[in-house]
Amino acid sequence: MPARPDPILPDLLAPQLRLVFCGTAAGARSAAERAYYAHPGNLFWRALFEAGLTPRLFAPAEFPLLLPFGIGLTDLAKRHSGNDAELPRDAFDVAALRRKVRRYRPRLLAFTSKNAARVALGHASDYGMQEETLGATRLFVLPSPSGQARGHWNLQPWLALGALCRGEDAVPAAMD
Repeated sequence: MPARPDPILPDLLAPQLRLVFCGTAAGARSAAERAYYAHPGNLFWRALFEAGLTPRLFAPAEFPLLLPFGIGLTDLAKRHSGNDAELPRDAFDVAALRRKVRRYRPRLLAFTSKNAARVALGHASDYGMQEETLGATRLFVLPSPSGQARGHWNLQPWLALGALCRGEDAVPAAMD
């Protein structure tokens, strides 16, 4: 699919958020509905609630309501949509992500898949907290909530992220 002149989904960012989620690109349903993680089979919104990051289960169209909870959203490919395998190699703008992190300085950047982390960091990563950082921003890798990745789904890293954000239990550096 050709690149669009404007972002498919707007960034939901503000200075010094406690947590920003970064995916690869909007899926077809998310692009059509102009809402993050909009496919009914996507577990993102349920995982946020179950991890204690939101006080209730939000609908995808309510994504702007995350800011008061200190949560932001972005993607590596802002002008393309679809499955990762369908995207052109130049769809992912890692430099733009790094600029956003430098500008907004979130405490934690959580990649919503190992693929998003691999693209952004340039290497494979295990689930969980990463040893490296982007400036002062700590990095966390999560299993993809996409219905297409259901075979790799594991709620545990999401629960660990929720505990970390609430200042609870120490979280191991990485988990498989």
